[in-house]
Amino acid sequence: QVQLVESGGGLVHPGGSLRLTCAASGSIGSFYAMGWYRQAPGKERELVARITSEGNTNYVDSVKGRFTISRDNAKNTVYLQMNNLGREDTAVYYCNHKRFSPFPADYWGQGTQVTVSS
Repeated sequence: QVQLVESGGGLVHPGGSLRLTCAASGSIGSFYAMGWYRQAPGKERELVARITSEGNTNYVDSVKGRFTISRDNAKNTVYLQMNNLGREDTAVYYCNHKRFSPFPADYWGQGTQVTVSS
């Protein structure tokens, strides 16, 4: 099992910044990806950014240049720095841990609300 604890959501004005944190504990595995998905009202959940155990990252096009995902391996923690936020970034953000090896499995955090509004 893997437990994910998220923090850092909130209300921010357009153009502002937030940093999301996701701390993982348990059997995170030797080969995995950790990242953030988001789901806005009436829309499907989408991948925002993720980072693999090898350090490879990928982002959805709409956040490239504004969001940065990083990790602290010693703490099993992933961060999502979100800059220049726009109203279109309003959503519930979910941390995800995808373990590829050993024993593939998928884990989700409880979600944290990010609201961008003036």
